[in-house]
Order: sequence, then structure tokens, then C-alpha cells
Amino acid sequence: MRLWKKRMSIIIKKMETDEEIRGKAFVYWKSWHEAYPGFVSQEYLDKLTYEKCVNMAFSWRDNLIVAMDGNTVIGFVGYGNCGEESPNAGEIFALYVLSEYYGTGVGLRLMQAGLKELSAYPEVHLWVLKDNKRAIRFYEKCGFVPTGKDMVNSKINATEIEMKLTL
Repeated sequence: MRLWKKRMSIIIKKMETDEEIRGKAFVYWKSWHEAYPGFVSQEYLDKLTYEKCVNMAFSWRDNLIVAMDGNTVIGFVGYGNCGEESPNAGEIFALYVLSEYYGTGVGLRLMQAGLKELSAYPEVHLWVLKDNKRAIRFYEKCGFVPTGKDMVNSKINATEIEMKLTL
């Protein structure tokens, strides 16, 4: 007997509603607690509550695209300008997908949507945890390469590396 995977009807769209903002908060909270134990300070994770994530989500509403499976947010990407350090570059600030959607192409679709928004920039940067090999492989598949820059994020007690994509 052959089992057929249910075809997902994932929608990628700009984040708009309060419910989508709460969904983004849930994805952020769940992703950190699933993917980062052993990579970041357990003390930080213990203090990262869903309520804190909701407050953060409502304070950052711009430049966000969500992936929706029906009415449920299952992932998001945040993007924008790199800022003063690299004013002519864009940046992917965050890309999170619920673990049950790993390997389904949702992350790639979110990355493509974020890069489309940043297409006016000649290059796009992002920072990723140095020990997060899964994420690094994903970003490399998307065309990003390490720049050689790293920084210690004392808030989470972990080292991050910078990666860059030339458009």
C-alpha cells in the first residue's frame, strides 16, 4: 500500500493581523526552545517565555513575511537594511519555521520572499549561530557564504557568524 503525503497549501504573505503577529511569536518561541538547547544559554531559554515573544512580536511588525498553513502561522522571515555598518546591503534578520515543516520547502519559500523584498541591494547579509550546522547548510544552499566575521552574543552566550549573498 502506497501512502501519499497530504499536499500542503502553504501561503506566503506579508504579516498583517494581530493573530498573525501572535502566530509569529509562537513560531519564534517554539523554534528557540526546540532548535537552540545546547547552542545558547539555558538561562536565556528559561527566561524566554511565550508572553515575552508576544511582546517582542507586537513591537516588531514591519518587514515581516509569514508562511501560513490554513489559518496557522508556521514560519516567518524578517528583513531590512543592514544599517550604518553596511548601508548598501540588505539583511535577513530572522528566518524561523516550525520543526514539523522542516524539509517541506517552506524555509526556502520564505527566504525567496525575503530576498525578493531586498532585490534592490547588491548583497544581503545574515547572522547565524556558529554551531547551528543545519541552518548554515540551509543558508549555503540558498547561496550564502561565510564572510569570516563573527561575534559573541553575550545575551545568549553564543558565537554567531556572518554570511553574505551577492545578488
